[in-house]
Amino acid sequence: MQKLEKIYEGKAKILYTTEDPSLLIQYFKDDATAFNAQKKGTIEQKGVMNNRIAARIFEHLKDNGIATHFVECLNDREMLVKRVAIVPLEVIVRNRAAGSLCRLLGLAEGATLACPTLEFCYKDDALGDPQINEYHIRALRYATDDEVKYIKDMAFRINDILKKFFLGLKIELIDFKLEFGRVNDRIILADEISPDTCRLWEVGTGNKLDKDRFRRDLGNIEGAYQEVLRRVSSH
Repeated sequence: MQKLEKIYEGKAKILYTTEDPSLLIQYFKDDATAFNAQKKGTIEQKGVMNNRIAARIFEHLKDNGIATHFVECLNDREMLVKRVAIVPLEVIVRNRAAGSLCRLLGLAEGATLACPTLEFCYKDDALGDPQINEYHIRALRYATDDEVKYIKDMAFRINDILKKFFLGLKIELIDFKLEFGRVNDRIILADEISPDTCRLWEVGTGNKLDKDRFRRDLGNIEGAYQEVLRRVSSH
């Protein structure tokens, strides 16, 4: 598959067109950002690790009936994906309290939630990806009511699948971010699932195996990503 025009560059990935208008090449960068890009850095080989981790997770989700944009890995840093029109929403699923939920509600990190919870944010870096609700989504026509219901149902289903998947690797899925896109009037999972987009804590030790190591200057960032890749690849 030939890589042609660059059509998008974000904080962690670049998208290129191909000779097939329905397919794109998604390139994973080593760049790391946090706090809405206020903190920037580089995690050595992050793009390689995230590409391989995301590919394995997309394959597992496909095996469990989840439609995604993933087609195949092309090399260490690139995967072939379906071209989608991104729904301008970030969907956050939380199993335990961490990150912004603790700051907003004064909860202790790791606090137990009575049930998984879901948040919507408007996908706009310039605005800091503000949290919104279903009334905003309806009023601003970001998605229809049926699409929102489908996205919520799929997000909770993905959560169930991935909690079990990671627990089998002795990792607890604390929370994660999803993005969805439209292709042929159908909603499918897009973007990536990796230590960049998930909070992953080692069972038994609570050791953080995700981008919080970069956000909070905890050190051994590459080692944490490598450990996730090792475990995911062995499943």
